[in-house]
Amino acid sequence: MGALFAILAVVALMMIGVPVVFSFAAMTFILSIVYDVEISSLMTTGFWSVNSTVLLALPLFVMTGYLMQAGGMAARLVHFVEALVGRSRSGMGSSMVVACGIFGAISGTASAAVASIGTIMIDPMEKHGYKREYTSALLGISSLLGLLIPPSITMILYAVVTRQSVTACFLATIGPGILLILVLCLMNWIKMRLQPDQPNEVLSFRQRVVEVNNNIWKAFPALMLPVIILGGIYGGIFTPTEAAAVAVAYAIPVGLFVYRELDLKKTIRCLVDAATTTGVIMVILVFSFVSSRIFTFERVPQELTELLMNIFQDKLLILLVVNIFLILLGMIMDDVSVVAIISPLLLPVMESIGVDPIHFAAIVGTSVVIGCNSPPMAPILFMTCRVGKVGMSQVMRPALGFMAFAALPVMLVTTYWSPLALYLPRVMGYLD
Repeated sequence: MGALFAILAVVALMMIGVPVVFSFAAMTFILSIVYDVEISSLMTTGFWSVNSTVLLALPLFVMTGYLMQAGGMAARLVHFVEALVGRSRSGMGSSMVVACGIFGAISGTASAAVASIGTIMIDPMEKHGYKREYTSALLGISSLLGLLIPPSITMILYAVVTRQSVTACFLATIGPGILLILVLCLMNWIKMRLQPDQPNEVLSFRQRVVEVNNNIWKAFPALMLPVIILGGIYGGIFTPTEAAAVAVAYAIPVGLFVYRELDLKKTIRCLVDAATTTGVIMVILVFSFVSSRIFTFERVPQELTELLMNIFQDKLLILLVVNIFLILLGMIMDDVSVVAIISPLLLPVMESIGVDPIHFAAIVGTSVVIGCNSPPMAPILFMTCRVGKVGMSQVMRPALGFMAFAALPVMLVTTYWSPLALYLPRVMGYLD
């Protein structure tokens, strides 16, 4: 009961505008009072829990995303994808989805994709007949591919708080991420087919080849970054943390000397932004580790497992309840908060019904995608509204359509068909 009260207190504080960090601090304080725990000793434990080499990847991947935006790499990637997919009416939307997927394979964040790709593509797409509210909604859901396509900040956090392999968690969300890309492209194609009177620029095969040839060399240095990151991780050349360091070491000279759009002032700005973002996440993690320790001492996960098993006898029903719970929390909490506090709490429930922790990583990732785009919090959707210069009321209808017919089906397939998440980790030797 005390744990439930503490979690509800966090939700209430966040809904009235209290910063996330202070909300988590309040939860820890409430738990220490309810369970009569000496908070000073546990804070030391929380500090040493974040003293992890794995967590060094967080600021480095975030920094990479900012460097891509400031150094011109994002713009070259978008232009290459446009040339590859096409400038037809449906091709422009598909270009945005694919570009967000590629961006996610480099930075692992959604906000950087919104800022970079949104500012480049929203105006040209409007000229091709796309309504700004539709484009903003598509950008919002597509940018969240950064939570699924590795390297993903969300999966790094999940791996740390649940003591799982980071690389295995990366592999688990590749299948759901690719499936979401395909479904979004299909939905966009159907939508554009229903508007045949809109402008439509169709290039011949020869024109397409020329455009791709012109843009591939401009984008080649940027395209090599995901190859280096993912190839290095899965090839066993370096760890995810080392991959993040290599990404920063690669992005800076490319922005400075190849594209020549990065300078000292922009680099310092990227460093400050990355430090600010990472600082918030790290403080949240400290309080999350302390709260998780209290939950463990007081057997809260075991009590939650027993409660759900007594109410729901069927595994499928428990999975559905967990899905709904994660979505509802995602509607009022950011993805970092959901992963940090809820994942270790629900993992024993999942293991008790035979769900692998790596499979649960994919379930959490796909559920968070829906929550991050759902009011009242909807941080990514609010950001896309600002970039797209449209009101939230205008964006809600197309956004709900993408969530209902793309993100929700992908989440359900991921939840109830485990091979989508577990096939690659098993092939790569991370699972038996």
